[in-house]
Amino acid sequence: MLKSIHHIAIICSDYERSKRFYTEVLGFEILAENYREDRKSYKLDLILNGVYCVELFSFPDPPKRISRPEALGLRHLAFSVDHVDNCVTELLLKGVICEPVRIDEFTGKRFTFFEDPDGLPIELVEL
Repeated sequence: MLKSIHHIAIICSDYERSKRFYTEVLGFEILAENYREDRKSYKLDLILNGVYCVELFSFPDPPKRISRPEALGLRHLAFSVDHVDNCVTELLLKGVICEPVRIDEFTGKRFTFFEDPDGLPIELVEL
């Protein structure tokens, strides 16, 4: 029945700030950007390495995330990387602070977390 994850939708509090973060800091490319007047909302379609994967939305006055990361629902986004340490260094140069690199007790993979501008946890997992 299901084949794969198609995309992840993220609602942000400051559209321009989040747009810059996902494109300039994380390296997503813009596939399409639309403003929906009836909803007072932007919808930004983003691709990573040629694959459509994130929709970034703005809405007037969205409620805040309850807690990090144990709120009911989406816990975090995770991206695979070749070298976690290189990514941590690159993010630090762009002003993004990562948690200390850890090793998953079950998979043995190295990983770390950081946050997007609205505090959404993002994980980097070393292949």
